[in-house]
Amino acid sequence: MLAEDPTTSIAAIAAEAGVDRRTVYRRFTSREELLAAVYQARLDAIEAAIEAARFQDAPVPEALDRYVRGIVKVNRTWPTEVSRMRSDPEIWARRMRAVEEVDRFLKRATDEGFLRVELPASWPGSVLGALVGLSTKDLLRQTDVQAANIIIGTFMRAVGSGRSWQS
Repeated sequence: MLAEDPTTSIAAIAAEAGVDRRTVYRRFTSREELLAAVYQARLDAIEAAIEAARFQDAPVPEALDRYVRGIVKVNRTWPTEVSRMRSDPEIWARRMRAVEEVDRFLKRATDEGFLRVELPASWPGSVLGALVGLSTKDLLRQTDVQAANIIIGTFMRAVGSGRSWQS
């Protein structure tokens, strides 16, 4: 509900959850605290997807596949507007650490010849992030695996070097 309308009231959230708003307020003293909990849960899931991808030691195609499948699930489970995380410096710093870890992996993919070297260093991460973001909008009729395959195929056609990336 908060992803669709960040101004959604606690009463509306409680009604949707089938509880009284006092129940929500016992757990979260404010909307901001509830939002922070949602962002923390999303970041926990992002960090788990990054860890499961094994960016440092898995072959690049396998790591990319694991990451995209995991992050599609994260985006569909926690469809929060990422830019709203900026209001909490600690949460934003944690998000940026995750972005940096993905960027390091994409540099590795470039160094190993999977991505084009002539692109600006930040471009593959920006493209991948935008494509993954579409999984909660344009790819809703596809399963997580189908969406991940579409994202990876599009990503590799856009920034790939032409080297076979299939794991």
